[in-house]
Amino acid sequence: MCGIAGLIDLQQAPISKISVSLATMSLLINHRGPDGDGEWRRHDDSVGMVHRRLSIIDLSEAAGQPMIGENGCIVVFNGEIYNYKELRKDLSIYWNFKTNSDTECILAAYSKYGVECLYHLRGMFAFSIWDECNQRLFCARDRFGIKPFYYAVVKGVFYFASEAKALLPFLTEIATNRIALAEYLTFQYSIGEKTLFEGINQLLPAHTLLIEDGQVKISRYWDVHYEVDFDHSPTYFRSKLRELLDESLSLHMRSDVPVGSYVSGGVDSSLIHILANHDSRINPLGFHGRFTEHEGYDESNYAMIASEKAGGKLYITDIKAIDFHNHIRDVIYHLDFPVAGPGSFPQYMVSMLASKHLKVVLGGQGGDEIFGGYARYVIAYFEQCIKAAIDGNYHNGNYVVTLESIVPNLGLLREYKPLMKEFWRKGLFDSMDERYFRLIDRSNEMTNEIEWALLDRRQVFEDFAKIFNNPDNVKKEAYFDKMTHFDFKCLLPALLQVEDRMSMAHGIESRVPFLDHPLVEFAATVPADIKFSNGSMKHLLKKEFARDLPLEIVNRRDKMGFPVPLKEWFDGELNFFLKETFQNMATKNRPFINSKAVLANLGAESKFSRKTWGLLSLELWHQVFHDKASEFRAMLTK
Repeated sequence: MCGIAGLIDLQQAPISKISVSLATMSLLINHRGPDGDGEWRRHDDSVGMVHRRLSIIDLSEAAGQPMIGENGCIVVFNGEIYNYKELRKDLSIYWNFKTNSDTECILAAYSKYGVECLYHLRGMFAFSIWDECNQRLFCARDRFGIKPFYYAVVKGVFYFASEAKALLPFLTEIATNRIALAEYLTFQYSIGEKTLFEGINQLLPAHTLLIEDGQVKISRYWDVHYEVDFDHSPTYFRSKLRELLDESLSLHMRSDVPVGSYVSGGVDSSLIHILANHDSRINPLGFHGRFTEHEGYDESNYAMIASEKAGGKLYITDIKAIDFHNHIRDVIYHLDFPVAGPGSFPQYMVSMLASKHLKVVLGGQGGDEIFGGYARYVIAYFEQCIKAAIDGNYHNGNYVVTLESIVPNLGLLREYKPLMKEFWRKGLFDSMDERYFRLIDRSNEMTNEIEWALLDRRQVFEDFAKIFNNPDNVKKEAYFDKMTHFDFKCLLPALLQVEDRMSMAHGIESRVPFLDHPLVEFAATVPADIKFSNGSMKHLLKKEFARDLPLEIVNRRDKMGFPVPLKEWFDGELNFFLKETFQNMATKNRPFINSKAVLANLGAESKFSRKTWGLLSLELWHQVFHDKASEFRAMLTK
């Protein structure tokens, strides 16, 4: 786990002040690598790369980066290649290894297989290789987007970095991308390559970027396809799931430093923590954040139950309103731009706690998207069941549940009544894509606060529908697979951005064992009625690991994904902070925002509304980056 950055003149001309440019990028990502740094420049200054190191595998100086291979290729790499030992064994007859690092395995694999080396890598990664022999820059990002890669082209120079902030000094201005903003206001994340910064794109998950002969070429090298296997029994799928998760965990625990776990008290993180502690190599430490100032937000009891089952020690941090006040700008700075929900804040606090004890932490990210863990799936299917019962056509599509079978599982929707009320207020029984879009659309609460006439809302839906209805991924009408696939492609990368930035803000590495591509590919073959039997969320996962998990966690119906008492704080302890922030928004006359409506409607939303969070994050983003644009530009003149 590290930070990478670099630049290349597309015509391979010398780059003016390349040393200052590289030093600036390195400074802006220094928190990602507290254990060392390195720089490499081509002899004519047409290409340069920098690296910030967090030492996890092979702690020796020989494993530092940028790493130069025996064939003259140079790599900067962020992440972990978990099958590096197997790769090393296979490639040792072609390559004279000088380190025990996974970094050198990338160089060796590229030397042997070229760009097809990606098919041999199992892990999380973002890397860039300068290939001197072929005069090209080869960049790649892992299959799920666990590790970040941003880029910009300015005046004929291609810049890349692990974090978008490292590219800001090179932009002619810091401006907001309208398409990405419309997506953010709709979903609280973007769904394509664009970012909220105009001129800065992300390399999408499972994509490569090749610069050759002055051209930038981007292509996809992997995708998930829901080729459903109807030939095997539930027993087979359960057995295969355990086999693949055990294998993934074994690989994810490869480390030359201690490994611990995030423990939220939900199924995913608890299962990872418990299973990992079956191995004597794991450090049985768990980390949890709780809110005790207001009732209904303390989940530490479940985390303690999971930790007791694992046989380890649980460290808990009490998160208070003053922590939000003191650190929320740090959260926005490290995120680069607002994304996903308020869970980024407690994740920041728990990562701060974990960094005092170790360098590597396992997490449960990905389980919800792979196995179906969101309550909205139940809401969406409930509507389809009612529709099918009225129309009498249960058997005309892939209705994985019936109205009768889903009823016993509706109790978990108790806390989601406001969402259901809004969901059914308009468009009942419309097409599946329109209904799911409405279910995840958060802009309905911001009718007056946003100048929607300046943004293209229709384009947002069209881009959503292209992913949701893509027949290359989900070939048959399976509502469950369509929903989980969209979240896998769009929501999950946003959550992984939070996972990466909040851990790296404190110089620790977060690993996500559910996101191992053999496991994900397998899950895509499991029939929806096995993964989501009778509307039971994560049915397959819970069924197989019921004996490993404490009964209290298996039977939980109140897990809501790191809920934060924002409503209580904003109405109470943080009310002045909130009003002061939005008054600043009004004085700055932010584009696309109706500040008067924002101030007039403060406090009117429901308990778990995301409206105030989304608008607050957007304003703080303007303060942290837009209002300090001159400071970023000035970094190149120092």
